[in-house]
Amino acid sequence: MKAIGFKTSLPISAEESFIEFETAVPQPSGRDILVKINAISVNPVDYKIRQNSAKDTILETPKVIGWDATGTVEAVGEAVTFFKPGDAVYYAGDLTRSGSNAEYQLIDERIVGLKPGKLSHAEAAAMPLTALTAWESLYDRIRISDQKDKGKSILIIGGAGGVGSIAIQLAKKISGLKVITTASRTETKEWCLSMGADLVVDHKNLVEEIRAAGYQEVDFILDFVDLNAYWDAIAELIKPQGHIVSITGSANPIALNKLKNKSVTFSWEFMYTRSMYQTDDMEEQHHILNKLAELFDNGTLKTTLNTTLNGFTADNLKEAHRLLESGKTIGKVVIEY
Repeated sequence: MKAIGFKTSLPISAEESFIEFETAVPQPSGRDILVKINAISVNPVDYKIRQNSAKDTILETPKVIGWDATGTVEAVGEAVTFFKPGDAVYYAGDLTRSGSNAEYQLIDERIVGLKPGKLSHAEAAAMPLTALTAWESLYDRIRISDQKDKGKSILIIGGAGGVGSIAIQLAKKISGLKVITTASRTETKEWCLSMGADLVVDHKNLVEEIRAAGYQEVDFILDFVDLNAYWDAIAELIKPQGHIVSITGSANPIALNKLKNKSVTFSWEFMYTRSMYQTDDMEEQHHILNKLAELFDNGTLKTTLNTTLNGFTADNLKEAHRLLESGKTIGKVVIEY
């Protein structure tokens, strides 16, 4: 099979930032399924790992990254119970294993869902990582409830990105929240509104913008951009006994004491926790992906695919990474095989 990887961390403009090579098709055992891939999407985690995982070294064999994928089950391990050959599936992968930038991939069935029937492979490939992240942020971390939280307010920092785009939809259409998002360009503001946001504010003057819109504080805040850059504003805007969730990490310590007097809850969200640590509830991602598929199929949610590149080539993978690294992408970038 063809795979695309890298032997050293290079700028995406370098000729060998990605290289095509041939390797054996792996065979499934245990709870693994073998998927023939139809489409993949690229996320910020892809280029961050490409930039940092092989610095100042040359690997013997190319490292294959990539996580979001859709495809068809070709074969299954002896312990597989969720899938059979011929099933169309979608998934966000596992950071600890070889990635989806290949023609075939082994993946644990517990983190795979049945592909939404009404979405094309490209439309579905855009969704697993971001939708799981948004779902876990809302339902596993905040534990949002349609009953107790209806009518409350949520601020999504980074509304036009991959995670923000689906988080807007989940928050608005499932939980009935007043959804406020950040965006600064005309096209990103329009995108957030098309996803269902009630209000879009400029991130450059966050506190002033929120208060000018009539909100002194908000019940929930999701940080999908840069925790350090927005921490002071987040701490000021969160309501007493509110909940903050961040996916971005922090290069420097954050001052959690700013939340003390308000009794605010702070949570990290990392979609790969379940697969990385083989948690007891690892197969919950299988069930979440199937629930999301139902929501796509009944029209509650829509794909956030915005750019499609045709053909599984090193050049297209370089272009996808270049687009993501620009920081200007709206929605998701997909490569269709």
